[in-house]
Amino acid sequence: MIYLDNQATTPLAPEAREAMLRWLGGPDSETFGNPHSPHRLGRTAKAAVEVAREQVAALFPAGGRVVFTGSACEAINLAIRGAPGDGPMALSTIEHAAVYDTTKALGRGHYLSVDSAGVCQPDQDLPDGTSLVAVMQVNNEIGTVQPVDQWAAKAHAAGALMLCDAVQGAGKLAPPQDADLIVVSAHKLYGPKGIGALWVRDGVTLTPQITGGLQEGLRSGTLNPALCAGFGAAARLAAEQMAQDNTHARSLFDRALELFAGWTVNGSMTERNFANFSIRKDGLDVARLMSDCRDIMFSAGSACASGSGKPSHVLTAIGLSPAEAKSAIRLGFGRYTTMEELEQAVAMIKGAAATQE
Repeated sequence: MIYLDNQATTPLAPEAREAMLRWLGGPDSETFGNPHSPHRLGRTAKAAVEVAREQVAALFPAGGRVVFTGSACEAINLAIRGAPGDGPMALSTIEHAAVYDTTKALGRGHYLSVDSAGVCQPDQDLPDGTSLVAVMQVNNEIGTVQPVDQWAAKAHAAGALMLCDAVQGAGKLAPPQDADLIVVSAHKLYGPKGIGALWVRDGVTLTPQITGGLQEGLRSGTLNPALCAGFGAAARLAAEQMAQDNTHARSLFDRALELFAGWTVNGSMTERNFANFSIRKDGLDVARLMSDCRDIMFSAGSACASGSGKPSHVLTAIGLSPAEAKSAIRLGFGRYTTMEELEQAVAMIKGAAATQE
């Protein structure tokens, strides 16, 4: 198996796994305590959670707090549904479904277009009374990096809050400096699945969306110290290895560009996370290609939208026809992807594609 779907999820880093093991807590241990209990076992577990919170907080600007959630989708819902005001919510047309569908459900979405490179340019007007602007840091399907801080300035000038989905950017790019709400997910940066975080700038007040105990202040539910510890270790490692990881991803991107000569790259060639390699070939039957390349893990687009049968809303937003959008694949490079694996995978993909001609 060759794994090239690191935008969908990443393998658990050994360092994160090691950090988690101590807190799985068997009956003969002293690490199974509820981190919200006042006794010694509870305080021990809480200390581990707070260490992890500090490690995750290091991914963000100063002047805010980290709220652990069960996923990035939950964090996005808390940010959008819990934000003050009832005005329009402006979002780019290439936002993740968690943003797209939540604003749609509230009936308050105002859509900001993107150009053919997938960049949401900040020269667009916001509707009167806008209360929230949502522009992601890096698009999950085509890897385009957005001018988030410019949008934050525009949002603040309009009296609105700025929400940034940084799931694909955290640990790979410097954090958005001027956003008010930032969302990340552990399993996108070599941490465990089942835990995300919402960073809330100091002074921003949200309404809780899950009530009951409010253990996180804004969110109810007993925290899992093992997941928190794994998230923290992964975040620390991502910050330490950011430059190294980015250099590695760029080398893989450049090699893939050579190997896929004649295919078309989707998204910007400059404003980009180079771990994301989204390409298309006219007439390509992607479902057949994936069936013929079962030992290669890659994507036809976003894992969250796979199986819908509909063309990607991201690819159609940048001007592709439904047929062009359905001829696209996404290869996601990661920390553990080797050049040899890439070259083997490309040979197999191109060989399978050639049988369709």
